Amino acid sequence: MTRSLDAIIVGAGQAGPPLAGRLTGAGMKVALIERHLVGGTCVNTGCKPTKTLVASAYAARMAQRAADYGVTVGSIGIDMPVVAARAQKVILDSRKSNEDWLAGMEGLTLLRGHARFEAPHRLSVNGELLEAPRIFLNVGGRAAVPDMPGIDEVDYLTNSSIIGLQIVPDHLVIVGGSYIGLEFAQMYRRFGAQVTVVEMGPRLIGREDPDISDAIRAILEAEGIEVRTNACCIGLARHPAGIAIAVDCTEGAPQVIGSHVLLAVGRRPNTDDLGLDNAGVATDARGNIVVDDHLSTNVEGIWALGDCNGRGGFTHTAWNDYEIVAANLLDGADRRVSERILGYALYIDPPLGRVGMTEAQARAAGRPLLLSTRPMTRVGRAVEKAETLGFMKLIADAQTRRILGAAILGTGGDEAIHGILDMMNADRPIDVLQWAMPIHPTVSELIPTLVGDLRPD
Repeated sequence: MTRSLDAIIVGAGQAGPPLAGRLTGAGMKVALIERHLVGGTCVNTGCKPTKTLVASAYAARMAQRAADYGVTVGSIGIDMPVVAARAQKVILDSRKSNEDWLAGMEGLTLLRGHARFEAPHRLSVNGELLEAPRIFLNVGGRAAVPDMPGIDEVDYLTNSSIIGLQIVPDHLVIVGGSYIGLEFAQMYRRFGAQVTVVEMGPRLIGREDPDISDAIRAILEAEGIEVRTNACCIGLARHPAGIAIAVDCTEGAPQVIGSHVLLAVGRRPNTDDLGLDNAGVATDARGNIVVDDHLSTNVEGIWALGDCNGRGGFTHTAWNDYEIVAANLLDGADRRVSERILGYALYIDPPLGRVGMTEAQARAAGRPLLLSTRPMTRVGRAVEKAETLGFMKLIADAQTRRILGAAILGTGGDEAIHGILDMMNADRPIDVLQWAMPIHPTVSELIPTLVGDLRPD
């Protein structure tokens, strides 16, 4: 027997629960299917626990620097079980909050189990068949494990398994020099581990401009993190001291010996066991579900939201996916993915806040540009906090006088970037931002100055 519903949502990550709330609020009978943990990556292995760990690492760093501020402290140590327990509490509290929300949602049935398509609008879960004219896939992603030599011979960590680590590794080797890897590199260095970052590319976080990459590398190396780029032949092997990581870089020793290794080489969508072929839903070469500008798949009545559609990969883009779908379905709107302006952050210390185009992307577009930069040494708030690493950069179109992109690598950069993000969303010329009157003393107060310093390039 098949149970008929108005809508089925597969996955209780960032987009699934709020969409369930909107659909049930519109009077629909909805099933939300979750095979593992409510809350998805953000709550269980991503933003919530990692930023909790980052906060502990920042506290450790400030304790280590206490004398710089005229503060005398005693011996400083890291109680890793307490650090891990603090992150675990944040996970459990956030997950319970989501579960309580869903439990009180009238018209919703929460099913625990693995969903698989039997036909375009029919799914099986726990031996039961469900069908609905509207199906929403919010199945998320997981850490990619590359097929590198020796991968099956050693124990390794991913961003998920490292969250619960109860010890500080003697030597943590991180394979992958991008966002996830660098956050863990700095936090574990501050916890007391020796840390080496191994990156196949010529520089860290290769999607950013070279000046950003170079500045971040300098920040990490100044804290004692070893960075090995151009690692063209990475392999893993057992070693009496732990794990030997072959790097074959153009400079330095050909291998690194670590007690632990973290794989941080990207993520892959959880789409390979959904029976998508049975529904005729198309995926790309990376396994992402192909969607249009409204997040519809090639099969009418099936949408894909969040990490599984390859259109963002962040908690905030997953949430915005929900907003787009809900507004179009329930509010008669015509919201599109192409209309959103992407911003994101790298949560090292100091953080990197980014929005819009990089300088390289703007140049490649052939636009006449205006550029401006300012070191954080000339930002009063940063000087007062004795956190002057990094710089600010703004890129604008000389003809339209609209902001194309910006980067703030510096204290408060993840918050200050929103002033620029909001201006870009408002589609207002740079002159409006230049004559805003910001609050002193803040990092954001330098944004109008940054605009005033824009020059042709």
